[in-house]
Amino acid sequence: MTAVKWNADLYDGKHGFVAARGGDALDLLDAQPGERVLDVGSGTGDHVAALRARGVDAIGVDASPEMVARAREKYPDHPFEVADVCGLGYHGEFDAVFSNATLHWVDDSYGATEAISNALRDGGRFVTEFGGSGNIQRVVSGIWRVRSELGLPIAIHGFYFPTIGEYTSTLEEAGRFQVDAAWLFDRPTPLEGPDGLVNWVRMFCADLIADVPDQDSFFTRLEETMRRSLYRDGHWWIDYRRIRVHATKGMH
Repeated sequence: MTAVKWNADLYDGKHGFVAARGGDALDLLDAQPGERVLDVGSGTGDHVAALRARGVDAIGVDASPEMVARAREKYPDHPFEVADVCGLGYHGEFDAVFSNATLHWVDDSYGATEAISNALRDGGRFVTEFGGSGNIQRVVSGIWRVRSELGLPIAIHGFYFPTIGEYTSTLEEAGRFQVDAAWLFDRPTPLEGPDGLVNWVRMFCADLIADVPDQDSFFTRLEETMRRSLYRDGHWWIDYRRIRVHATKGMH
């Protein structure tokens, strides 16, 4: 996937649900006071702040300079660094690694798993939640349909949405992980405001609309196309499907 330039204002202002919905995965991590925890894809810093409030020695890393700048602005006393997951460079320094809504952006799942495993001590825990097989299928299909109606070529997204079998195999092979538990589940999520669908596509599917010449017209048609399946109870919804995993790094 091409590098994403994140809009931290839009992320915090309209998509705070991303961090909020990661609360269950954070509870699954069960980080204890004094433990050293790495948050991979820490975004604007909310999970690092929550962990540190519990007495956890948490550090956040994110590939986006814009996100890290916002995290440092919000939480100036907490440590955040710009780093790509495949190039973390840590070696046995952490009791646990946490990652929410991040790993579907990573092309090299094998390299990411190796780097995460390397960051953990033997017996360390890894908890992640991200887009699984079938994630956002309706909205992506809607974008493709409108592109076709406008005479535009199909735009292929670069997301990594694995099945449980695919991802747990990668954990076992690339990271020497023992997979303790894994889930794949639907989580339809309401979006904020009447422009919720437009804001979401601009934020998370920018690559699929970058070549659209008249974006206002495109979004009008997209809303018409998706209203029956993704609009209800006065809200736009996104058809999220998540994979959540708890794994333990094996001993040498």
